[in-house]
Amino acid sequence: MTTYVMLANWTDQGARKVKDSPRRLDAAKKALKDMSGEFKSFFLTMGDYDIVAIYEAPDDAVAARFNLQLGMLGNVRTRTLKAFPEAAYRKSSARSTSWLTVRSR
Repeated sequence: MTTYVMLANWTDQGARKVKDSPRRLDAAKKALKDMSGEFKSFFLTMGDYDIVAIYEAPDDAVAARFNLQLGMLGNVRTRTLKAFPEAAYRKSSARSTSWLTVRSR
């Protein structure tokens, strides 16, 4: 599974209906599960974003479909980041370093 970080802000509609937000979260969790994905963490945040969620999905197409469905409901606007685990980071950075070493000679 691929990990995604979703940054979200409530729209005016979503903020006006904030009391429904827990129910909407439950519906989003179910929708993602029905797409073979899963929420790993959910946070209400202060700052530039109202919500930060970490979720897994089988692939980018599922993640895109999930985010589009959320957006169509009109309660949140999202930005999604594809996240790479530490092992992938280490592997990728090791490859980058060897390439840079060769290029700088």
